[in-house]
This record gives sequence, C-alpha cells and structure tokens, in this order.
Amino acid sequence: MYGRYTSILVVCTGNICRSPAGERILRSRLPGMRVDSAGISALTGEPADPVMRQSASEQGFSLEGHLARQLTPAMCREYDLILTMDKHHIEAVTQLAMEARGKTFLFGYWLQQLEISDPYRRGAEISDIIFKQLISAAEEWVKVFQQVK
Repeated sequence: MYGRYTSILVVCTGNICRSPAGERILRSRLPGMRVDSAGISALTGEPADPVMRQSASEQGFSLEGHLARQLTPAMCREYDLILTMDKHHIEAVTQLAMEARGKTFLFGYWLQQLEISDPYRRGAEISDIIFKQLISAAEEWVKVFQQVK
C-alpha cells in the first residue's frame, strides 16, 4: 500500500480541532490507509469544534460525525505512524508508550518541523489559518507516502 505504513494516528490536545481536521485531510488523500485521531486530554465524546467545522467546510472537508477520544497506550502501539501537532504531544505519546517514540513525528515535520498551534477559542480567522497549515502539512506527508508506495 504505502510501504510499511497502513495506519496513521493524528494526535492533538482535545481531539476536537487539529487532529480531527488532520485525520480527515489525510484520509481524503490516502485512500486505503487507516487514519484516525485522538487527544492527550480529549474532550471525550464531544463533536469537532464548530469553528473548525466551518473552516473545514470552507475548504471542502467535513468533520461531521467526529467524536473526540482519549489517547491510550494501546492506540500508541496499534498505529504504524503517529503524527502530533507539537513537541509536547510527542512527549505525551512517549510517556504513554515509550516504544512509540520512533514512529512519532510532528504533523508539520516536512514544513521545517512546524508546530501547529491550537486554534481552540481563538476565532474563525485563526481556525482558517490553522486548517490551511494542516492541508499544507498533509500534502507533504502524502508526497512522502507516494514515494514509498
């Protein structure tokens, strides 16, 4: 499929803004790849943030049906690749499952190690900017996966 990768877990803090957006973008670009998301301090059971849903919709994506879920050690072991939004998330993943460190990278890794800021409660303009950063970063990951096909 995509080299040794068959699954990706996208991680942020609450699992209602960045990670569900990243999940849906990657899922749309990598057919056949299992892509999911979780949060290190998830607002478990909550839908995607309404402002982020609007940003996604304006870019042709839907976050409908998303429900936040808490990151677990089992999840860290289950996925082939874990993409986080900032370095703090990498540390959190490593604390949950030390063996996951070697497969955990920043979502913005190919954009000069960009950490992607949390848009939660910062308004529509910031949410739009963050969503576009997520698209750019996802496109770079897609290029990498297409090379290892």
